[in-house]
Amino acid sequence: MSEAGAVWFERREATDAQTDDIRLPEEIDYARVVHSASFRRLQGKTQVLGLGDGDFYRTRLTHSLEVAQIAGGITRQLAHTYANGPRSQHLPSLIAIQAISALHDLGHPPFGHGGEVALNYCMRDHGGFEGNGQTLRIIGRLEEFSHGAGSNLTRRTVLGILKYPVAYSTAANPELKPALNQGLSTLQLIDRQRSKPPKAYLDSEVDIVGWLIDPLSPAERDAFTSARAKPGKHAEALHKSFDCSIMDVADDISFGVHDFEDALKLRLISEEAFLASVTEDKCASILEALTARYPEEFGTNPYATFVAGLFGRSTLSLKRWIGRIIHHLMARIEIVEHAEFDDPIVKYRAELPAPDRAFVRALKDVVYHNVIRSPSVQQMEFKGQQMVVSVFEAVSSEPQAFLPPDVLKRWQDADENPRIICDYIASMTDGTLMKTYERLFTPRMGSVFDLV
Repeated sequence: MSEAGAVWFERREATDAQTDDIRLPEEIDYARVVHSASFRRLQGKTQVLGLGDGDFYRTRLTHSLEVAQIAGGITRQLAHTYANGPRSQHLPSLIAIQAISALHDLGHPPFGHGGEVALNYCMRDHGGFEGNGQTLRIIGRLEEFSHGAGSNLTRRTVLGILKYPVAYSTAANPELKPALNQGLSTLQLIDRQRSKPPKAYLDSEVDIVGWLIDPLSPAERDAFTSARAKPGKHAEALHKSFDCSIMDVADDISFGVHDFEDALKLRLISEEAFLASVTEDKCASILEALTARYPEEFGTNPYATFVAGLFGRSTLSLKRWIGRIIHHLMARIEIVEHAEFDDPIVKYRAELPAPDRAFVRALKDVVYHNVIRSPSVQQMEFKGQQMVVSVFEAVSSEPQAFLPPDVLKRWQDADENPRIICDYIASMTDGTLMKTYERLFTPRMGSVFDLV
């Protein structure tokens, strides 16, 4: 490994490696991911549908494992596609991209994006909250594999989860500060639209980001952390690392295809809704590829064959078609070059071609409008948000009375910073948050013998 390349495998805290440890740096990173408490907690956190309503659909843990598998497949596919060019030399190893993918959702709080909005409201005067930013905080500060560097992962691995390398204070539109809903007369409810956070890292982790991008030139650092202002919205980050782009496109595929599969299996999307959203023109790329690969299955109307395969009653048929979609998308990914960078870690980016991005976007849209935005899901998300806000405010009112001893000590050591309370609540699974709410607010629920 060259000296320039070696810098990406440095850790924030120097460690004394065991003399008989033959593992590569990224293999050590992967081990720390799968043995972390934050990773285990993903089994109890909502993906789209609420936990406890069934055992078929995905949790944050199964989603993360699927993203890791897809990202590994993408990496192998890109290594094959670009085998004779310089770009393939800078691809991450299989274990490295799986570690990054397994990490990517650690910071999501209970009740998914609803909980994220609730905590952003709670932290409105203390730096806000954002799930991806919390992931960086967990692995860079909160996990206990080091004295003060969290999981103490390699620089390249941590950079691989930094989807939005822009500080919260830079990305946040001041006109969209979280607030209460002003249209109500008796209830105090958060304005859920205004309280959505910007996609950013938390300002409390600026030192970690500074360490991450230190190997880049000053010009590259400025470009990498730049953002684009959007009228009426929060600013948008423009760049991510090569490894992060692979994880991100794998995440998009998993969200688009696997959440769609869950919805089909549970019959939450009708064929009519699919035809209205995922139109034939948006399927052009995949229909062309599938018709060429399986000519015996497609007649004069490939789109009708495709829809019939997805909405047939056979579980085997659905699984086969979902597998075909994922395989097609993985094979279509390209490596694009960003000329403003010289370092390969940030110069190259994995992307889906525009026609395939449109197809994935259509799948995500049909899930969003027919499942995520459905009254049944929105009512549960709303309830989860109110529980998160209630628990946060109750605990904040008397931290000495309500925080567990280890968390109370961290809060005291941090000069009573509300961020410590936010960390505590964000780490909870859906079930733990509900039990805490019941102990605090529900008569006849809870016991002095419950673990806190």
